[in-house]
Amino acid sequence: MGGTNHTAVTEFLFLGFPGTPSLQRTLFMMFLTVYLLSLMANTLIIVIVLMDSTLQTPMYIFLGNLSFLEIWYTTTTVPKLLATLLSKTVTISVAGCITQYYFFFSMGATECILLAMMAYDRYVAICNPLRYSLLMSLQICLCCSAGSWIGGFIAPLPPTILITHLSFCGPQKINHFFCDSDPIFKLSCSDTFLVEAVGYSCSSVVILSSFLLTMSSYSNIVVTIIRLSSREARKKTFSTCASHLTVVTIYYGTIIFTYVRPPSKYNFTIGKMISVFYCVITPLVNPLIYTLRNKDVKNAFRKFLQQKRFLLSRNRQEF
Repeated sequence: MGGTNHTAVTEFLFLGFPGTPSLQRTLFMMFLTVYLLSLMANTLIIVIVLMDSTLQTPMYIFLGNLSFLEIWYTTTTVPKLLATLLSKTVTISVAGCITQYYFFFSMGATECILLAMMAYDRYVAICNPLRYSLLMSLQICLCCSAGSWIGGFIAPLPPTILITHLSFCGPQKINHFFCDSDPIFKLSCSDTFLVEAVGYSCSSVVILSSFLLTMSSYSNIVVTIIRLSSREARKKTFSTCASHLTVVTIYYGTIIFTYVRPPSKYNFTIGKMISVFYCVITPLVNPLIYTLRNKDVKNAFRKFLQQKRFLLSRNRQEF
């Protein structure tokens, strides 16, 4: 390409999802509804965890962190997705695209590490209950939470820095609704071998190491549950980690399929469909799973509603 003249690209155009105007409007309403419900559900969990003293334990502190993460994770991509469904011309600057790439993968890496920490918490609670207060004290829990965020934001730095040195000279159309790795690499007129290798190495290391740590924790949990003599005890013990295991299965199933594979195997249509699942659907499914299967959260939610009703009734009496 050295002898060919290229016009430098300063912004990209999102192609989003093709379809008729009626289909676009339908998808817009669906995704907007899911997005707003996701924001409300995750915000509610954060408020409940902060307000209810019985939930000031490592398990629910991690859950509050996860809900806070999901709010920003989905907000990183969904607004642009909604915009592409309303307008045929939705652009983003090159700097904005790289910034979106960094924050999207930072949130994803943080979630991987955070889910592994939550699995370790359940492992200690079930396999070493007598040492739980020592191994998972409030201070250790806060350090693990902070470490998840710090590690998550450090992991995508190497490929992001390399991307800033790429040249983009057309075409400027991104066949996606956000700045994912493969669509960015396809638009560069520079040699992307190094940044692709570093990018997929970083994502694979974070995803697979977190996944293996999570599976290791649950393997030990399963062994411990099997050894319990009472069927009722096995059922009760498993119920304490069933919600987290469900979330882990859904999340890792999608991101491993998407990001732990050779770059040449990427399919843009399938990639966009799977991206909708973990960018839009999963952030709503997670709080629903935790609230529907967790008695402590449901009881705290009832108390929260009762307090709100009491305050409303008292305000009405005063006026």
